[in-house]
Amino acid sequence: MDKFWSPLVSRLQPYVPGEQPRDQHYIKLNTNENPYPPSPQVITAINRHVDAGLRLYPDPQALSLCEVIAGATGVGVRNVFVGNGSDEVLALAFMAFFSGAEQVNFPDITYSFYPVYCGLFGVKANTIPLEDDFSLDLRRYNGLPGGIIFPNPNAPTGRETGLQAIEALLAENPDTLVIIDEAYVDFGAKSALSLVGRYPNLLVIQTFSKSRSLAGMRVGFAIGDKGLIEALNRVKDSFNSYPLDRLAQSAATAAMQDGIYFNNIRRKIIETRTQTVEGLEGLGFEVVPSQANFVFVRHPQHDAGELYEKLRSAGILVRYFNKPRIDQYLRITIGTDDEMQQLLQRLPVLLAD
Repeated sequence: MDKFWSPLVSRLQPYVPGEQPRDQHYIKLNTNENPYPPSPQVITAINRHVDAGLRLYPDPQALSLCEVIAGATGVGVRNVFVGNGSDEVLALAFMAFFSGAEQVNFPDITYSFYPVYCGLFGVKANTIPLEDDFSLDLRRYNGLPGGIIFPNPNAPTGRETGLQAIEALLAENPDTLVIIDEAYVDFGAKSALSLVGRYPNLLVIQTFSKSRSLAGMRVGFAIGDKGLIEALNRVKDSFNSYPLDRLAQSAATAAMQDGIYFNNIRRKIIETRTQTVEGLEGLGFEVVPSQANFVFVRHPQHDAGELYEKLRSAGILVRYFNKPRIDQYLRITIGTDDEMQQLLQRLPVLLAD
């Protein structure tokens, strides 16, 4: 422990991202990245802005990007907030709405950054167990003190929570802020964006990293009541007034505008997911129903940790979480058709070992 660390830093248990190895070439199915490149319009936009203008600060409000997001989602520009990836937007939301709260409520199996943020901002993490089939029963959250946050679809399970249950939660708890993390919503789930205008206690957070292939640019956004967005801007401007650089703003704007490319790519990933699930089930895997760009699977006759190591040795990276309730599951990102075929071709040999 460094002698200059604060007590807070000493207590932190940081988030551990998926492995990004450099020792060899892998089929990389471990970090839920989009296997396809961003829209060609994105590359054109970036190249157009690589000029002397880089000496200037970017627009601190990212107004052009906010206007495009607002137009695409049917809300006003004052209902949109953008940040440096959805992780930063989530962190700013924790700071804006949950600092000093009695607790924050979220599933026991979920995005592992939530408890990290609780530790960082000094708020109690109250976890609510998922059902045995990994579904989320939102009735368990009614009347709880503090805020509520959960992904939809959930991570790492991929299961979707229906809009009817979400609206019931919002209506039953009008004085509780509900944050829905929709990082994977574009791969088959229904977004809660349609509920924003009716429920001022709803904040929806999305990202450009997954369905729009911009994980390397770090752009996320939130949509909610104007009061919620103002709070996020107040926190942002007290921390970093320029979270999105000029290239990120231009790239995200172009990605949002190219709806044809976006829809083609996400449909392709959904089709590949369907084929992959059929192949895995044919090999004896149990697959949790997924509306994300990944699947969560277990094989009843093989230890997940051992299978993870075998796959890694065979040149395929997947994600293994050595945690209670899910230590016999692997999370597999949906790659290209060729990558998924290679996975399905190599698995029988590894399962026979």
